Amino acid sequence: MTETLETPVLVVGGGPVGLALAGDLGWRGRDCLLIEQSDGSIYQPRQDLVGIRTMEFCRRWGIADRVRTAVWADSHSLDFVYLTSLRGRELARQKIPSYASRGDIPYTPEGGCHCPQTYFDPILLARARDMDSVELRYMTALDSFEETAGGVRAHLSDSETGERSVLEAKYVVGCDGPGGAVRSALGIGLGGRGVVANSLNIFFRSPALAGLHDKGWARFYRAIDASGCWSELIAIDGRELWRLTVFDTDRTPGPPEAHLARVVGCDFPFEIISAMPWERRDVVANDYGGGRVFIAGDAAHQCSPTGGLGMHTGIEDAVNLAWKLQAMTEGWGGPHLLDSYAAERRPIGARNVDMATRAFRLITGIPGGDALEDDTEAGETQRADVATAMRDLRRYSVSEIDKSQYCYEDSPVCVADGTPPAESGGGDYVPSARPGTRAPHGWVHDGVSTLDLFGDGFVLLDFGANPEDVSAITRAMDDADVPFAVHALADEGIAAAYGNRALVLVRPDGHVAWRGDGLSGDTADPEALVDRVRGA
Repeated sequence: MTETLETPVLVVGGGPVGLALAGDLGWRGRDCLLIEQSDGSIYQPRQDLVGIRTMEFCRRWGIADRVRTAVWADSHSLDFVYLTSLRGRELARQKIPSYASRGDIPYTPEGGCHCPQTYFDPILLARARDMDSVELRYMTALDSFEETAGGVRAHLSDSETGERSVLEAKYVVGCDGPGGAVRSALGIGLGGRGVVANSLNIFFRSPALAGLHDKGWARFYRAIDASGCWSELIAIDGRELWRLTVFDTDRTPGPPEAHLARVVGCDFPFEIISAMPWERRDVVANDYGGGRVFIAGDAAHQCSPTGGLGMHTGIEDAVNLAWKLQAMTEGWGGPHLLDSYAAERRPIGARNVDMATRAFRLITGIPGGDALEDDTEAGETQRADVATAMRDLRRYSVSEIDKSQYCYEDSPVCVADGTPPAESGGGDYVPSARPGTRAPHGWVHDGVSTLDLFGDGFVLLDFGANPEDVSAITRAMDDADVPFAVHALADEGIAAAYGNRALVLVRPDGHVAWRGDGLSGDTADPEALVDRVRGA
């Protein structure tokens, strides 16, 4: 007999994006079911950085401390070292303060941290499992689905026994990766540059490696020799686990053992845990879905991991979509709200994929030379060429500010105010509360950021010297059953970061929906404003 299940939201795929979506829905008190066709085991830590924006979400979910302390000690070096080999010549070093010494970051309450996927995914999984509204089913595959008048009927099967079941859901989200069933079933094609390189990850154990060279601990060691910059070695746990990525095996062929000896500069004892060839891609889905079925994460965009943009972009997808699914399942979302998901996220996906490819080409474009280690005129010339390329790399590589500060231009659920985009600060953070942007961070009082005020529903920040009468928008929100709160903030510094507007309306995902100096007039009709931001 076929089992019939029901859930408001079916999440397909148990990687970090699927777990983040299920967890964010659970944090919002919304029931969902996550299915994963495998047992969830992680054989390669493909991701190693949890960036600032993701850490801000982890702070919201109450797991930031666990992520930060999962593996990397506060005092451990985070440097990037460029060298001919570990036992060869150091060519350049990008000094990055340890967690213990970096101090406050002016634009965020949370710094990024080193937490590879083998540690990060289990934290997301444990958090999801702790939520009564989240159900997890591993070894469960999505075979097919069809939209019905009131939802989606999904056909599932047990990956071990083949036993089949039917699931009735209101919405389905495919977080099932590049070859996932959801995008395939929707017939959504991919655009972009396609495969930019054939790469190889070698995950290995070597307790002896750290003592074989004089470069000290770092997070990244990038190797440059006669062929140019050909690989990067990452310290996974800061003790004995490592991952070597060979950027382009067409340009740098050879067996894993030879690559390991080459990057170190000698033979050494190691145990290869896994060696995984993979395609480094530059692709963005032509659509992110619609109606009741959507895609997110690698199902929607695939990029070089250079710059830490892959998982980062997917988790932003998940948070953008979660509050909108909450709105639809609770009844306060308008008929056009879910249309805004692709309108907002697809341009950011395309932007981030392009940034990742650009960063990858900068790194692999660092020139090499057969005299890099020599104290000769030729060696000096080759090292000067490397230094020139390194300046370009520092200038154009992906920064955490680049990843966090962007705007949902022309969003159908944000009210543009005619202001131009914030000018680049030459690598410095320039706060902006222009509608569509991530709302700026500021310390409200000890340990509490403005970002801590956002997430549960819409939040109206009132910066007026004499707090505005906001009863009209409160009534409009109440009439539409939209979760809503008002916070009066008298801090001049925070007000300046928000553009010195009297009122700023922030969405549940922490992006600004509207700002103005009052709630009267044609541009700030409370009922029309509420209908706009909830997609009605």
